[in-house]
Amino acid sequence: MLDINLIRTNPELVKENIRKKFQDQKLPMVDEVIALDKEYREAIQRGDSLRNQRKVLSKQIGGLMAKGQKEEAEQVKAQVNAAADELAALEQKEGELQAEIRKRMLVIPNIIDPSVPIGKDDSENVEVQRYGEPVVPDFEIPYHVEIMEKLNGIDLDTARDKTSGNGFYYLMGDIARLHSAVLSYARDFMIDRGFTYVIPPYMIHSSVVNGVMSFAEMENMMYKIEGEDLYLIGTSEHSMIGKFCDTILDEDTLPRTLTSYSPCFRKEVGAHGIEERGVYRIHQFEKQEMIVICKPEDSPMWFDKLWQNTVDYFRSLDIPVRTLECCSGDLADLKVKSLDVEAWSPRQQKYFEVGSCSNLGDAQARRLMIRVKGKDGKKYLAHTLNNTCVAPPRMLIAFLENNLQADGRVRIPEVLRPYMGGKEYLG
Repeated sequence: MLDINLIRTNPELVKENIRKKFQDQKLPMVDEVIALDKEYREAIQRGDSLRNQRKVLSKQIGGLMAKGQKEEAEQVKAQVNAAADELAALEQKEGELQAEIRKRMLVIPNIIDPSVPIGKDDSENVEVQRYGEPVVPDFEIPYHVEIMEKLNGIDLDTARDKTSGNGFYYLMGDIARLHSAVLSYARDFMIDRGFTYVIPPYMIHSSVVNGVMSFAEMENMMYKIEGEDLYLIGTSEHSMIGKFCDTILDEDTLPRTLTSYSPCFRKEVGAHGIEERGVYRIHQFEKQEMIVICKPEDSPMWFDKLWQNTVDYFRSLDIPVRTLECCSGDLADLKVKSLDVEAWSPRQQKYFEVGSCSNLGDAQARRLMIRVKGKDGKKYLAHTLNNTCVAPPRMLIAFLENNLQADGRVRIPEVLRPYMGGKEYLG
C-alpha cells in the first residue's frame, strides 16, 4: 500500500506506474482517492472546529447558570447538543470515507523499481544469468511420476479417489525420505548462512492476510477455516512477516534474517489449475522460506543475497538453474521488484520455476505497522523481503530428472547423503 502523501503530491507518478503495470482500469481510483481524501480532511477540520466550539459553549453554560440566566443557558445547551449531533454524524462519515479510501489504496499497485523491465506478462520476463550447464542425456527420461512410481515412492490414485481429491498425494519410502532430506539440508544450509530457524503458525488471522498480500491473491490462494477468523497459510512468509505487525524495532537490531519451515496450502484458482497426474501444481506442499526485515537503504543488497542463496542451494545439488527478472506486468501489486529462480528440466529441455524472490519495499510494513526506531529517535517503516529456498515436492521433479542414471537409478549428490543414511543411489 502506498503512502497517501504520494498520491496527494504526485498523482501522475502513481498513474504512470499503473500504466507500466498495464492496469489502466485502476487509473480512475487515483482521482477517486484524491477526492475522497479531500472530503475526509474537510470532515476532520469541521470536526475539530465543532469540538472547540462545544468546549467554549460548555464553559458558558456554567457561567450563565451561576448568574441565574437559565433561559440563555438552555439556548447554549441547545447549541452544544446540535454540535454534538453534527459531530457524531461527521465521525460516522469519517469512518466511511476512511474505509472507501483504504479499499482503493489496497489495490493501487506499489511503485516498481526503475530497473524492472516493462512487459505485459511472464512471457516478457528477462533472463539475467544461467548457472550450470543444462544437460540432455542420451537416454529417455520418463515423466517424474513414473520415476517415483518405479521407486514405489508415490501414490496419487488413493489420494485422489479415496481421501482428498486432485492436487494431493502420498509420498512413500525413499522418495518420502528424499523429500524430507532436501528440506533438512535447506534448513542447515540457511542456518549456515546466518539465518535464524523458525517454525511458524500454519494459520493466521484475516488482518495478517490483508497485510501481507493483495485481495486477488488471497481469493485465488488462501483456504478459509469455516466459522473462524483463520486462514491456512499459502507460504510461511505470511505468518513470518505477520510476526512483526504493530512492532517498533530498534535500528540496531536490524536486519532480522529468518528462515522458516512450513507446510503450504493453496487453492490454485486460475488459468493453470491442478495437475491430474504430477506434483508440479498441487494443493499441499512444504517449503523452506527466508525473510528479511531491514532498513530501506539495505533492501536492494538483501534482494541480491536472497536469490543468490537459492541459486547456490540448487547448484550444490548439481541442478542447473537460471534467474529471470520479472517484468512490470508479472509483478504482484505489493512488489517493488521480483526475480524467479528456474531449474533445468532435461525431459522437457526447458527451465521451470522453483523459487521466487521479492522485495516489497515498505508496502507490507505500512499495512502491518512494522516500524523502525532510528538512533535519532525518529520512526520510519521497515522494508520486507522474502524468497524460497526450496519447495518440494515440485523441486523433486528437477532433482530426479537431473540425477537419473541410464540404468534407472537416481544419484544422491554428496551434500545430501548424510540426510539419506549415506545412500549414493536410489533404486
